[in-house]
Amino acid sequence: MKSETERLQEELNKNLFDSLIEFLQKSHSGFQKNSRDWGCQIKLREIPTAALVLGVNVTDHDLTFRSLTEVLQNNVTPYVVSLQAKDCPDMKHFLQKLASQLMDCNVDVQSKEKESVQVTQKKIHYSMDSLSTWYMSVTQKTDVKMPRKKRTPPSQWQSPPVVLILKDMESFTTKVLQDFIIISSQHLHEFPLILIFGIATSPVVVHRMLPHAVSSLLCIELFQSLSCKEHLTTVLDKLLLTTQFPFKLSEKVLQVLTNIFLYHDFSIQNFIKGLQLSLLEHFYSQPLSVLCCNLPEAKRRINFLSDNQCENIRRLPSFRRYVEKQASEKQVALLTNERFLKEETQSLLENLHVYHTNYFLVLRCLHQFTSSLPKYPLGRQIRELYCTCLEKNIRDSEEYASALQLLRMLAKDELMAMLQKCFKVFKSSSEKQLGNTAKRIEEFLAQFQSLDAEAKEEEEDTSESQSKGLQKTDLYHLQKSLLEMKELRRASKRQTKFEVLREQLVSFIDSLAREYLLLPETQPLHEVLYFSAAHTLRQHLNAAPRIALHTALNNPYYYLKNEALRSEEGCIPNVAPDICIAYKLHLECSRLINLVDWSEAFATVVTAAEKMDANSVTSEERNEIIQYPLKSVLQCPSIYFSSLFSLHFPVRTFRAFQRGDINQSRKHLDSSSFIIVLIIRNQKIKSCKRYIQ
Repeated sequence: MKSETERLQEELNKNLFDSLIEFLQKSHSGFQKNSRDWGCQIKLREIPTAALVLGVNVTDHDLTFRSLTEVLQNNVTPYVVSLQAKDCPDMKHFLQKLASQLMDCNVDVQSKEKESVQVTQKKIHYSMDSLSTWYMSVTQKTDVKMPRKKRTPPSQWQSPPVVLILKDMESFTTKVLQDFIIISSQHLHEFPLILIFGIATSPVVVHRMLPHAVSSLLCIELFQSLSCKEHLTTVLDKLLLTTQFPFKLSEKVLQVLTNIFLYHDFSIQNFIKGLQLSLLEHFYSQPLSVLCCNLPEAKRRINFLSDNQCENIRRLPSFRRYVEKQASEKQVALLTNERFLKEETQSLLENLHVYHTNYFLVLRCLHQFTSSLPKYPLGRQIRELYCTCLEKNIRDSEEYASALQLLRMLAKDELMAMLQKCFKVFKSSSEKQLGNTAKRIEEFLAQFQSLDAEAKEEEEDTSESQSKGLQKTDLYHLQKSLLEMKELRRASKRQTKFEVLREQLVSFIDSLAREYLLLPETQPLHEVLYFSAAHTLRQHLNAAPRIALHTALNNPYYYLKNEALRSEEGCIPNVAPDICIAYKLHLECSRLINLVDWSEAFATVVTAAEKMDANSVTSEERNEIIQYPLKSVLQCPSIYFSSLFSLHFPVRTFRAFQRGDINQSRKHLDSSSFIIVLIIRNQKIKSCKRYIQ
């Protein structure tokens, strides 16, 4: 699954990278030819710039730029530099980062070693003049030293361009960008630079950040990557809506992953990590996940199942329901005979495989019919239709009923286009479980095409009858004949051949959906393949730091799994970490904290934990123990924030303390509260010792 994911991402970025490579090669061709044409000379004053719009999924940009850098280094130029705004606060750091990365992008290992020695021996003054000089020296050395037979094509090695990728163009300082563009445009004839702007929002940001005088120095071309939703649909289509990988997600788990994607980050990488986490949790928590593999391997493993694993099969809820539906003799055999159970498990897994094959074929076919309906009652993407089918019986949903009504109102051309797409879906499948369905769809296509010839014949017949009917008659007989024709049409109300055929097609699609789009929970042994622990997945992915911190401090056994830390509710184990003891003692205070009692209680618990005699403890050790709760306020954010609310003092006192007016603050606070406020606010006050005394 991991290799398939990587291959899929490469295919999705291939078109974008190919168009970028073509743009870079065309834009640099003028510099390579050294043309004296006036138009080429004007173009040489403009910096070729690719505005790459990647979308708001910023977490995926690093992977995209990493793969883009590899592609450019292999196909266009070895000099590819990537910069981020956080590393370039001013022009000095900008040129420093650019130069340092360029020094590492030499053509071969020997020149790289020599250049590194030169860089270490001599301090470089970072400027565009020094970069231009360095570039000319490096390119001349490579042209002279490399033999002709071993030289790469001139489009790549003869004065190769320097590609500068600005990963987060919106975050760069406007002045730094403007100065760099103006300076580099003056050295473009000796330092061939190509810019790639990584844009997350909109291409308009280029003109917002750069005035016309600066943007006119750029020859900008826009490139748009695949949208996040289309990327997600493709990933689901290749990883989940296929029989290649037996592992599946339940409706709630898939809803958790898609909600995090759609409402939090739009990150495909995070979605894939969530999918990997689901796979890991399934194989960790489900004992029968050993059968979650391809069908031949699963059948082989069933023969080696132990007695405990056979009992696990009998405990599955879906298998229990299956046993209850069988005859009494077969029930006894399934519950007592291990060999018969293994044979039945093999057949059930084979039926589950056939179920998935038919399910995904009919799902794709139904998607072809409903994806272009008005208002998209079953969704525009196959992901939405798949979630609907997992959630409930699609035949009982209102959206499905409205989709069938809309299908009964479509024209012949639209139905024929949908039938052709559906026929391609069944033909592209290597499985033969639904071979009759493909033939039936082909028959519908032939019948719709035959309607055209019949319609032409009917038109000819009507034209002949009209010509025959155009005989001389009086007004009375004409009105009488028209009324008779009108009454005959009302009495008959017959459907046309097209309407009858359209109704048959809709009924056929409805029968396919009702027969094959069943809930996975209805299939025996579906727990082997489906991961359904949505709550566990939500706990891992939807992090709640404050709740996790409270749980760790209040119940350290939850994370440490140490039996010595297990305690009853309301008790404080004396072997718990010191910060946990301080926190639990702090929770016993409702509103106000008495520092003396808090410190004394902490010292009592700690000395009991270490089995020390209270009388034998020295004053220095006891003072150090008593001071720990005050230090824990600064170590633990939960105690820090709750202490601010537990210390009850007027607002004017806190405002005076913020201004540094210590005397005004001292008037409204007692000594203990004032000391803890000084510690919490972390104010370095020289006269603090006087107040502590």
